[in-house]
Amino acid sequence: MSEIIELRDDPQRFRGLTLSVHEVEPLPGRLDNHGKSSQATVQPTAEGSQEDRQTSKKQATTSRVQFATLCWCLFLAGWNDGTTGPLLPRIREAYNVGFAVVSLIFVFACVGFICGALINVPLSNNLGFGKVIALGSMLQVIAYALQTPAPPFPVFVIAYVINGVGIAMQDAQASGYVASMKRNAETKMGFLHAAYGLGAFVAPLVATQFAQLERWSFHYLVSLGIALSNLMALALIFRFKGQEECLMAMGQSVGEKDHQEHNTFQQILSQKTVHVLAFFAFFYMGIQVTVGGWIVTFIIDVRHGGPSSGYISSGFYGGLTVGRVALLWVNKKIGEWHVLYLYTFFAIGLQLIIWLVPSLVGDAVAVSLLGVLLGPFYPIAMNTAGRIIPRWLLTGSIGLIAGVGMAGAAAIPFMAGALSSKYGIQNLQPLLIVLMCSMIVLWTLIPRAQRKGD
Repeated sequence: MSEIIELRDDPQRFRGLTLSVHEVEPLPGRLDNHGKSSQATVQPTAEGSQEDRQTSKKQATTSRVQFATLCWCLFLAGWNDGTTGPLLPRIREAYNVGFAVVSLIFVFACVGFICGALINVPLSNNLGFGKVIALGSMLQVIAYALQTPAPPFPVFVIAYVINGVGIAMQDAQASGYVASMKRNAETKMGFLHAAYGLGAFVAPLVATQFAQLERWSFHYLVSLGIALSNLMALALIFRFKGQEECLMAMGQSVGEKDHQEHNTFQQILSQKTVHVLAFFAFFYMGIQVTVGGWIVTFIIDVRHGGPSSGYISSGFYGGLTVGRVALLWVNKKIGEWHVLYLYTFFAIGLQLIIWLVPSLVGDAVAVSLLGVLLGPFYPIAMNTAGRIIPRWLLTGSIGLIAGVGMAGAAAIPFMAGALSSKYGIQNLQPLLIVLMCSMIVLWTLIPRAQRKGD
């Protein structure tokens, strides 16, 4: 203590001590080794950061490629639904059948969709996402191969069963996968089903040309080519892997499961929202496919349109595609739950115009605008399911909802065909108005809660 006091009292002595400390030479190699060790410590950090950026970039690319593949899958589903309308008069002529018999196409498709919905849940548990969606694509390849040579009518309609199973499986898996995404799921769902609308828009442009040819069934040869490309894309991109593994490949963390997290029918059916959404999808898909499938016959028989009337179906599905993308900002601005009431109100108004205004051009424009308004319904329903249904039940639940919806896409057009056979195709529009009112009543029963069980 006395030395410290003496140093403070003698500044000259303290300064000399400071200089002597600074003049001490470093030990040989100690600072150099320290410097090198510092560089060795910093360098891996920089390399790790670069690796993280490369990994993040790779994951983003994987995410985009996966999403594009699923969009191509839904494009084919839309292509399939858009094909029926323009070919329907030609099928009636080729097989010499009436409205009721040709409507068996929709009945057998309904059987396929229901079967696909029922087997989707156990197949998802046992095989996983990648294998189930590829299997669904393979069934579509088989169906189109059967239809290409215009086989006898019983074989032709049985192919619709096989096709229906395949589409139901793919739609369920693709919608469930996108709904499970944590980033921009709502926007991606809109674009996913816009791809469906795009396929349904393009198909009538091609099918209308084939409907005027002797080899009209060669349209299914084009469908077969698209189905083969879809199968190859699904196999190469997802490589038959499970959903969790595919989500991790795009950089999304997957939460741990507990012992209750199994996609069983018992748990799915215990969700009341699943039932309401399923019936909502039943009516919506029925309305959509009825308009796209029977509007051409309505225009030809009631408005006396020519062979090019098939393009009106294309206009409807083109509007469907535009609505699912262009109205995204309206959905966000007003709110997805409320905006469907607005769309339904205007859609009913357009149906009244088609029904009561005897104008070929006016009806064509109204049908296209009707497609725009109906476009957002299905993506919004899928987004609602993603917010309300527990995530571990999501794929199985969406599979059931989509399957019931696809059943409506077959059952309601068949009902429209049966009624047209007895009362005339001019009664199509009143039927659609009643169905729209029923659909929006179901929408009022759907809660607006956030996702549970994450």
